Amino acid sequence: MGVRYIIAHDVGTSCSKAVLVDTDGRICCHESCDYPLSVPHPNWVEQNPEDYWRAVVKCTRDVIKKSSVSPKDIIGIVFTTQAMGIIPIDKDGNVLRPNITWVDGRAEVQAKKIMKRFLGREVFKSIVGIELMGKDVIPKLLWIKENEPEIYNKTEYFLDVNGYLRFMASGAKTAELSGACSYGFDLKKNDWMRIFFKISGISTSKLPPLVRSIDNVGGLTKKAAEEMGLLEGTPVFGGCDDTQSAAVGSGAVLDNEAHIYLGTSAWVCVSTKKKLKFKNSAACIKSADPDMNIVVGITESAGSCIKWIADEFYRHEQADPSIKDIYALMDEHVKKVPPGSDYLICTPWMRGERCPVSSTTVRATLFNITHEHTREHLMRSVYEGVAYNLRWILENYKKDFGFDFDVIKIIGGGALDKQWMQIISDVTKKRIEVSNNPKMSGALGAAMCALVGLGIYKDFSEVKKLLHTEYIYIPQEENYKIYDELFISYKNIYYSLEKIYKEINSKRF
Repeated sequence: MGVRYIIAHDVGTSCSKAVLVDTDGRICCHESCDYPLSVPHPNWVEQNPEDYWRAVVKCTRDVIKKSSVSPKDIIGIVFTTQAMGIIPIDKDGNVLRPNITWVDGRAEVQAKKIMKRFLGREVFKSIVGIELMGKDVIPKLLWIKENEPEIYNKTEYFLDVNGYLRFMASGAKTAELSGACSYGFDLKKNDWMRIFFKISGISTSKLPPLVRSIDNVGGLTKKAAEEMGLLEGTPVFGGCDDTQSAAVGSGAVLDNEAHIYLGTSAWVCVSTKKKLKFKNSAACIKSADPDMNIVVGITESAGSCIKWIADEFYRHEQADPSIKDIYALMDEHVKKVPPGSDYLICTPWMRGERCPVSSTTVRATLFNITHEHTREHLMRSVYEGVAYNLRWILENYKKDFGFDFDVIKIIGGGALDKQWMQIISDVTKKRIEVSNNPKMSGALGAAMCALVGLGIYKDFSEVKKLLHTEYIYIPQEENYKIYDELFISYKNIYYSLEKIYKEINSKRF
């Protein structure tokens, strides 16, 4: 028997990647397609679901053409996607409105309304472990019910992005366990948190049947196969959300192993066998491994802050054809600024924040600017600000869950930035490890869902055989003092300005 392959689709906020992975876990070929975000109103962020499917179709055809692999050698299709999508479809499979994405924060009023039904914010927090916010899914479902009642009434099922793509590929209307967790999921019952939806005023009949990440949900339909250039009946697997696939692809799959993802957003994720209560905006949700859970805290802006610096302060350099890699140039500039950026602090909350603090009104702040500060100081302070945010999450994890570890694996595009890795190591005082293909970790994790589902691998721990560590960053003790001092100030900036953020932004967002 010849080489066989999985096509793993990593469908993110700004682009979709199709990655051809063989049964030995090798990344053989990949192609990507971009698509836009729509902001029709401040704090609303939507996308056209058809853009996702068009990207999946194009990338599939491109990767088959580029690799010259025969469609008969493709033994599985799997998706890993941005979480918390809301795509209502009717009984005929028609999409009724654009996807309300995870970044969208329109439902603050509905979040407060739901908490009142649970006898107030404090009671709700004591039951669930965290407060609801306008970025959460159930408040946004209530927003649709109240503001778009015709759409709500026509909806057969609310699908997330993964569910929508599985439907387009196989015709199956389902929700996968990890994706269901971003809506409302009972880990003990392994089912929708039905009482929560009912109290919130959302009909549980609009929640689709549940499947596992490793389940074969059906074969490619004739229409989907023709569009993608594949064979009808090719198995489509449950897949999972991006956080879960990243955890698998990082290799941090055993109890108390941690990884950080650095992309447009960032998160800190710890694998655990325990079913833990939500605390300080960190959620305990289902892993891609049906026998494990993960605790994850998502920070909304990470790589997007670095891109903002590049776009707004390095325009001339980007226009210079002699400069091939703008981020490598920025790294060289960061080296020249001392740790602590001469006491300039940046809070990187460009889009509000989920973790370590939960707020739709907080925004980024540059604190303590003086005449001595330059463009390069600003840039390093942004790198450090994201690192302070990650340290704050880790601090909460130790206090709230008892998690303590010396090593963190980092994946995503940010893992390729060596200066940023050293800054994060110094700020968090952790050994940082970067494996091969850190930008492909999500696709590898998704492929493992299919490979375990097919029985080619016995369980998810076997992913460790497919990875090797390429870079190690050791924390430099000489930088501890300045970062300890500024980390305290970083947190105090939030506590001091929290009320002002609400005053100036509550009507805007």
